[in-house]
Amino acid sequence: MSFKIRTEPAGKSFTVEAGETVLGAALRQGIGLPYGCRDGKCGSCTAELLAGTVAYPDGKTQALEGQPETACLTCQAVPETDLVLGVAEVERAAEIEVRTLPCRVAEKTVLNHDVIRLRLKLPEGQRLQFFAGQYMEFLLRDGRRRAFSIANAPHDDALMELHLRRVPGGEFTDYVFDEMPERSILRVHGPLGTFVLREASERPMIFIGGGTGFAPIKGLLEHAFHVGIERPMTLYWGVRSRRDLYLPELPERWAREHPGFRYVPVLSEPDADWSGRTGYVHEAVLEDHPDVADYDVYVSGPPVMVEAARSAFEARGLGMDHIFSDAFEYAADSPRKGT
Repeated sequence: MSFKIRTEPAGKSFTVEAGETVLGAALRQGIGLPYGCRDGKCGSCTAELLAGTVAYPDGKTQALEGQPETACLTCQAVPETDLVLGVAEVERAAEIEVRTLPCRVAEKTVLNHDVIRLRLKLPEGQRLQFFAGQYMEFLLRDGRRRAFSIANAPHDDALMELHLRRVPGGEFTDYVFDEMPERSILRVHGPLGTFVLREASERPMIFIGGGTGFAPIKGLLEHAFHVGIERPMTLYWGVRSRRDLYLPELPERWAREHPGFRYVPVLSEPDADWSGRTGYVHEAVLEDHPDVADYDVYVSGPPVMVEAARSAFEARGLGMDHIFSDAFEYAADSPRKGT
């Protein structure tokens, strides 16, 4: 048995399966209900129950203490009937609460010669609400900050995934690669940024990643697949040589599993046995899509790549309201992403 949920005033509708929580179903279907801990403690997910009844089978309802009888804790509530909820949906990145939290390094995995993957666990019962494509900052003890894109999608938020590229002379990345053990405690601040998917658009999409610019695009694509977006999607991943394509099997698997998705790796300094695309990644896009003005384009990577792409696409008629970018520095003395 399933139940239908309608939100007011937005008028969004979604379905909750038997035994599923309201919030879990909303996140599964791309509905932006607010939340915080997802454990019944913080009250960030509280909505007004305008019609219908719910149950709390796990008994985690601390945040309801002192609240009106119509208060509904969506992270714990399991519908018993169809529901109407009064709730302010989160539809823009600016509406999500930016938080500072400790986290533990749950996994540290070397992905290739200069990229490492961190999976971070927040304190027990805590979740960081975010949109796919956003980033977070590490708060260092000396007051400096180091920002990295979130590489997982919001529906898969038990651990936060980051891809860090090692930069010669990069003090923080040297520490992560050479010294930092698993289970280390770090402080993070986020989510931040507006490099998010424009889900209301009906245009086909092109994603362009340069190096670890693949990280936020991974989150965007996994979210798009999860919520069932069926618009055509193509990923162009530009790197120097084959060894820079970390996790290459992942977009290859996406291409097998999703008929509307295409993957094109592009090497600027190709190996001798490379038979794929070569050159600058934005030029490969224009070779394949002379009609780029009809697309939504998402670009993530070093500023020089992002600016070259923006200029080239604008010259081909792509309006700047249809190109979305996330540029970050790799310089050793820069506080921005990647150092």
